Amino acid sequence: MLDGFSLMFLSVIVIARDGNWTPSNGVIYATYLATILCHATVATLSSKIMGKLQTVFVVMNFIVIIATVIALPIGARHRRNSAHFIFAQTGNLTTWPTGWTFMLSWLSPIWTIGAFDSCVHLSEEATNPNKAVPFGILASIGSCWFFGFIIMIVLAATMNPDLEAVTGTRFGQPMAQIYYDAVGRNGTMALMCLLFITQFLMGISIVVAASRQAWAFSRDGALPFSAFFRPISQRFGYIPLRAIWGCASLAVVLGLLTLIAPAAAQALFSLAVAANNLAWAIPIFARVAWGQHKFVPGPFYTGDRFSVPLAWTAILFLVFGTLLAMFPVGGPGPTPESMNYTVVITAAVWIGALTYYYADARKWFTGPKITIADEQLTEEQRVAVREKGLEVVMVEKGEGVGSKDV
Repeated sequence: MLDGFSLMFLSVIVIARDGNWTPSNGVIYATYLATILCHATVATLSSKIMGKLQTVFVVMNFIVIIATVIALPIGARHRRNSAHFIFAQTGNLTTWPTGWTFMLSWLSPIWTIGAFDSCVHLSEEATNPNKAVPFGILASIGSCWFFGFIIMIVLAATMNPDLEAVTGTRFGQPMAQIYYDAVGRNGTMALMCLLFITQFLMGISIVVAASRQAWAFSRDGALPFSAFFRPISQRFGYIPLRAIWGCASLAVVLGLLTLIAPAAAQALFSLAVAANNLAWAIPIFARVAWGQHKFVPGPFYTGDRFSVPLAWTAILFLVFGTLLAMFPVGGPGPTPESMNYTVVITAAVWIGALTYYYADARKWFTGPKITIADEQLTEEQRVAVREKGLEVVMVEKGEGVGSKDV
């Protein structure tokens, strides 16, 4: 997300210079670094209005969609592509068979909808999360599908039929080339500015969601240095300040891959798919494989008839998406430059996590903790907690989890 913003931002400079400048890896990383610092700063200082800012972010997404859907057909009104090109024609710029290339094309929408779990990470700050979070997930995926379908039709109708010219653009961004062919230099700069501003705002949402997830793991003692990242800052509005800047620091380190090679940086995007899929698949599989008798439906439930079949369908799809993310997109027999290193990075993360657990964490980690004031628990809740074997960490009234003015 952050690296995508950097490339979009720099593409505007390239367009302004008519393609006569190419940013080096150092320039890309410097832009990336500045972006992370801005995101972390905004996430730190705007905690009291973050809910309202999310509304602004959503509105900006719709502004970009509307601007694109209106501008491209008008700009390309004299050279629109046929219905056959839009809905029936295929193009294969890889050395994979066309059928498998079609399957690999699923990676783009899989990655696009991958942030719907942000609703889950922010659930502890939501009102009525048992209903709000599931509806938020459905709204996120549903809107991506609906508006994404419309945008794809518009792009296919107005783009240059020469796919190699679009993907090999001098601007570094195929989207910039599509805009340029339709609305010219000035129009492209305006639309790309809207696009990278929206991307920047989306990056803030990702940082906020990631920090809440990191804090939740730290609260449960599931991360290295959990005691350090666990405190909540009262001074900045009861936010996980250390978790925010910890996530930002990790992003700074991971961004160094852009200085190594494009293939290494691309692996991070695929890692997001593989890692998320594993994180979603494990609890679903655990439930249907051996935990179904313990499952207690919440207010949002698809019913006994559909719940388990939907769960197995989700598991199969997540496994399929994970395998897709491991394939080199260019074709079989990749070179070191075109290799998809996701399998290497993903294996390192998974093996590292398992090693950490079996070497140390299994000796003291007992699962998620419930941190709540004793008087807030009803007798029924106390019984349920004991039956499930959950660890409860009591805090004094008026304090937050690990509350500390940092």
